[in-house]
Amino acid sequence: MRRFSRRGEKPPADVLQHARLPRGERLLAAARATDGTWLLGTRVALVLVRPQGQAQRLAWEDVAHADWDREQDRLRVVELAEFGVAPVVHELAIEDPGLVLDLVRERVTASVLLTRRVPVEPRRGLTVVARRAPGGRDPVTWSYELDSGLDPDDPLVRAAAEQGLRSAREELGLDPEGR
Repeated sequence: MRRFSRRGEKPPADVLQHARLPRGERLLAAARATDGTWLLGTRVALVLVRPQGQAQRLAWEDVAHADWDREQDRLRVVELAEFGVAPVVHELAIEDPGLVLDLVRERVTASVLLTRRVPVEPRRGLTVVARRAPGGRDPVTWSYELDSGLDPDDPLVRAAAEQGLRSAREELGLDPEGR
């Protein structure tokens, strides 16, 4: 098993410039993917800086989930998507992720307020997920994870999603609009 350095690599100045971190936002972890993309983790976001200099900022509450494949040294980051829309997936091969993996796990987990399973069929269903930016000042956002084979346009699936959302809002003590 490969041993990772805990510090990871330090990003070059031009990568930090392209990332455009807001004043006061501190870099907590960084790693370079084999394609040259830099992953920069802060308290509030994961910033992907491509080799050409384009930067994409993913707030932690906008990450549905992230998975690490040890055998292939690949990080898979899945963005939240609208109900029934395929999510954007980022797959990056990283030889030395340093602290990035720990930070991704901790920050994504910290953004989840509640998950509730809702059955649709005897063996399939969906999960309603409430998220909020770490720090808790932003509004709650809602997402759904459908089991494989469920059609988001099926009226039964939509009804289950709506009922699950109502129940989850009630459980969190939020009004019907989610505030």
